[in-house]
Amino acid sequence: MTDEYFYGATLSASHQSETWDPEAKAEYPRSNKLLIRQALLGPDAKADELNVVQVETMSLQDSVKIPVAVLKAGETRHARLDIEFPDAPVTFTLIQGSGPVHLIGQHLLGALVDEFEEMEEMEEEMLDEEEGDDSQFKDEDDEDGEPKGKKAKISNNAKGKASSPKKNAKK
Repeated sequence: MTDEYFYGATLSASHQSETWDPEAKAEYPRSNKLLIRQALLGPDAKADELNVVQVETMSLQDSVKIPVAVLKAGETRHARLDIEFPDAPVTFTLIQGSGPVHLIGQHLLGALVDEFEEMEEMEEEMLDEEEGDDSQFKDEDDEDGEPKGKKAKISNNAKGKASSPKKNAKK
């Protein structure tokens, strides 16, 4: 059986840290994966205050702590992260600012982890194919990638203004 759950956490001055550790709970005996898609600054965040979210997780050999989002009201209210954490525990901490910062993602369980990875590879292939196909812009752009209207004006100007020959004046 495979399962997929919404994951959400809110970090603030009163709740600065949140740990994702499904392996510590008996109800999640299967393999787990956490995907964090976005970090959003709440509407009541203080103006001009930097809010920094740090993640602590295991790397290949050691624990690593690194900032993953820097948000500021009036400048950057959200950050697209797309970070995958295949191993628990993962701890998110608001190391600067008072938030609130909302973390949004997915918690994948069991065989769904493998299915998701295959689906993600297919999506990447489709995006690569779409980037190579500019059919939606064929009406507006010519083969040089320039808008037809601009090119027409440039060529009309060049044809319309012929240079006048200079007369050699002898003294």
